[in-house]
Amino acid sequence: MFSFKPGYDDTMKRFEAFLEFEIHDRPPVNITLEKPGAPPFKTKAFPEWKDRWLDLEYRTHEQVHRMENTLFLGDSLPIAWPNMGPEIYSAWCGCGYNYGETTTWSDPCIHDWEKDYHKGRLDREHPLLKKTIEYTDMLIEESKGRFIVGFTDFHPGGDHIAALRDPQELCFDMIENVDYVKRKLAESYPEYFEVYDLFYDKLSAAGMPSTTWLPLPYKGKLYVPSNDFSCMISKATFDDIFLQGLIEECRFYDKSIYHLDGPGALQHLDSLLDIKELNAIQWVCGSGNEGFARWLPVYRKIQKGKKGSEIFLDVADLDLLFENLRPEGIWIGGISGVDSVETAEYVLKRVGQWK
Repeated sequence: MFSFKPGYDDTMKRFEAFLEFEIHDRPPVNITLEKPGAPPFKTKAFPEWKDRWLDLEYRTHEQVHRMENTLFLGDSLPIAWPNMGPEIYSAWCGCGYNYGETTTWSDPCIHDWEKDYHKGRLDREHPLLKKTIEYTDMLIEESKGRFIVGFTDFHPGGDHIAALRDPQELCFDMIENVDYVKRKLAESYPEYFEVYDLFYDKLSAAGMPSTTWLPLPYKGKLYVPSNDFSCMISKATFDDIFLQGLIEECRFYDKSIYHLDGPGALQHLDSLLDIKELNAIQWVCGSGNEGFARWLPVYRKIQKGKKGSEIFLDVADLDLLFENLRPEGIWIGGISGVDSVETAEYVLKRVGQWK
């Protein structure tokens, strides 16, 4: 269906089985390599980082060039998503927005709950929302049956409230302004669901499966719930203030995979495993905490809870993987030590023999 991806139909079957905690023929494995002799992308200088972020034609050509010069091996997919930064949804809701070389960040718009509570609402005419729609349309036009176009990084829920308020201030709010936080959080979800549907309708009409910065595809509504702010609060506070919203978010999608970021967030794993509508968990250990063997207890616990896991490991860890986990509900989203097509084929053969 997408010319940049041979074997697309089998890949989709593997991911569908992963989300059902089942196996098609083997777990999905993502491996990409740069094509031999790939030409460098012709870059250009910009006066400010903002100019680069908002030059949609330049960024579209950059993404197309990357995919044209990549070998999508195993179950990796040619995905272009309109990255406007991790707090773009909060910008559409009134936060100021700043641009760096590789990321963006927002300025809070709620400084005083009583005076500013009316702020933080979705502006359907916001210029950055229009830019994101334009970027999505440009990628769809360029795709022409060659590659997949995904969603931008919305970051709704608790992280959205942290952007509106500022994470440090939100920590104080966990004690002093709980009712305001709960009300604003509950009000934010219907607006987020509306904007999700706007992009879902556009992408599905163009024949795209649902996917985003996490290259997991599904022929239906799929997204990546998260709450990076949760590493700063207790399990009791997380369950009281944020858990119900996450449950409702998972119910809104057909399939979902939770982005669990950092050791400080592991205290919430039991709560997440109890969400029956949640299909999988992406555990990200964080810089300085790497090592597949170190986190085997986490992967075992997720698998015991009948949730899928995206895992990251080295080629040398394959035997450790096979000895400690079952293939059901496993997606190898990244594997280091693969520097050739021959090594990729070796990995795929080994994973195919895993029973």
